[in-house]
Amino acid sequence: MELVGSPLTAIHAHPRSTPTNFLPAISTMASSYKNRFPYYPLPQSFNLPWAPSAYYRTAAINPTLAPFSGSAQGLTPSKTLPFVSNRTSLFTRYTPDDWYRSNLTNYRESETSRHNSENLRVDTSRLIQDKYQQTKKTQMESTKNLGERVNDIDFWKSELCHELDEMIGETNALSDMKRRLERALAETEAPLQVAQECLLHREKRMGIDLVHDNVEKELFTEVDVIRSCQERMQRFLDRAKAQLASNRAAQHEVERDLANKQTAYRIDDKCHHLRNTSDGISYYRGVERVDATISVPDSWAKFTDDNILRSQSERAASAKLWDEIENLLVVTANEMWNQFNSVNVAFTNRIAETADAKSKIQTHLAKTLQEIFQIEMSIEAIRKAIRDKVPPLKVAQTRLDERTRRPNVELCRDSAQLRLVNEVHELDETIQSLQQRLRDAEDTLQTLVRSKAVLEHDLAVKANSLFIDQEKCMGMRKSFPCTARLVGYV
Repeated sequence: MELVGSPLTAIHAHPRSTPTNFLPAISTMASSYKNRFPYYPLPQSFNLPWAPSAYYRTAAINPTLAPFSGSAQGLTPSKTLPFVSNRTSLFTRYTPDDWYRSNLTNYRESETSRHNSENLRVDTSRLIQDKYQQTKKTQMESTKNLGERVNDIDFWKSELCHELDEMIGETNALSDMKRRLERALAETEAPLQVAQECLLHREKRMGIDLVHDNVEKELFTEVDVIRSCQERMQRFLDRAKAQLASNRAAQHEVERDLANKQTAYRIDDKCHHLRNTSDGISYYRGVERVDATISVPDSWAKFTDDNILRSQSERAASAKLWDEIENLLVVTANEMWNQFNSVNVAFTNRIAETADAKSKIQTHLAKTLQEIFQIEMSIEAIRKAIRDKVPPLKVAQTRLDERTRRPNVELCRDSAQLRLVNEVHELDETIQSLQQRLRDAEDTLQTLVRSKAVLEHDLAVKANSLFIDQEKCMGMRKSFPCTARLVGYV
């Protein structure tokens, strides 16, 4: 008999229970596991895959649990399996009934699979035809709806274009009238600007000259007169600006709606002409779940209709401003001319007063400068006298220092020593008195310098005031707009 073993897959796949008459109970096998066999490595044939012939040859053996001996039913020791491997092989074998039942099961499953597959193919063919017809019908309906939508957009687009042309014409006419009113108001702004600039320049006066004089009062009066003349023009100009803003807002809404209509027309027309064979079609996963719509057909049409009605209403309102503005531009020239002349007279008088004060300040400044020169000469003489006392003081102190080095009893407090000490004290007192006089002279000089600075500052203030009133203010007031300009014709 050939040496055989259990197949490699038998011990791992679906073990089945062994009949009771095939192997003895486990309790009778206990002695067979007690070192009955030495360990032999399995021969090469034990590692080969399972073969049906090996199954039957192995099953034909009648196993026994009797003690191992050389006369074990005709098997030589060289052909007898180790006990552990032999037991494993017997426990993992299938019966012929299992084998037949497995084949029958596989046959039935194969027939069932083929039958299900045939039914699936028939149903699939029918489903493909149904979905093709449904898809074609749905696409035709979508194309028809897109065509109707394109026609609706084109109608409203033409209405918006007509209204936009009308609104542009009305807005341009109102803009021309607004520019004429602005020119008239700008001409009245010129005297006001001059008066305000004169007030602004006079705010740059310095020190005591920053006074609320007659010129400033007349300038404020001129500003009030000009502003009172401008109130009606400004009121109508504000109305014109507001109406123009309303016109432009309505025009902007029409233009934006028209631009949206043009974009939508282009997109829907492109979608209307798309076919299955068109270029540029592609997958856009999940786009059907994105609902970006913000209107329905009724609200969409009402939105455009409201824009057109608003534009028509604004055009009617803008036409009412023409006659009212035309009657506004003729009334203010004389009042502004009279106040203009009054301010010029006040400027002339103030300039004369400032010029006289400036002349007197210059006289006092010249005298102060002369005195400063004299005191500076005195200070320099005192400093020279102090410098002249330094060498004698150094000589006396050097003599005293040298005499301190006389030896022993030669350190005598003689008349020379006393005279040197007195000389040093006299020189110190002289220098201190000169320094005190120098400080007094410097204080006097500082007082004169401060007085000079005050006079110079006051002179600069008067010169600045004269420059502001005579050069800047009167230089701006040499001209005044004519009546034709004040009414907006030029």
